Amino acid sequence: MFSIVSDIHWLSVVAAFVAYYMLGAFWYLMLFPQTYKVSLGKANEVLQNNSSLFIVGPAVCVLAIIVATTILFYALHLTSYGDALQLAALVGVGYLVANTTNIAINPNIPRPFLYSAITSSYHLGGITLTCLILAALK
Repeated sequence: MFSIVSDIHWLSVVAAFVAYYMLGAFWYLMLFPQTYKVSLGKANEVLQNNSSLFIVGPAVCVLAIIVATTILFYALHLTSYGDALQLAALVGVGYLVANTTNIAINPNIPRPFLYSAITSSYHLGGITLTCLILAALK
């Protein structure tokens, strides 16, 4: 499966990374900043997220998601937008939503299903963009 790494169109990986990462900035900073804070039980607080960890960490995680998805995309010989949407649904729901919800269900997140709804929908959007970009630039 990893022999296909040399076949990957890496510009599509870069484009997908930029799209997914910028979607995250828009999602959490513009669309849902207050709702996200409510999900964390910090509605009336200023989040202490000025460290580079909160910029670099998500970027590394998004890149890992994109590279793994790209390897699957190429290993499965997907070519169409329909194939891309099916892979996005499988990876999005099967891994990203399930894992996000599992992480959210813990005593440190007072509104786990709200947190999961916000974060899972972001990841579903990001992985869908990723798969469509992979199909477009393959």
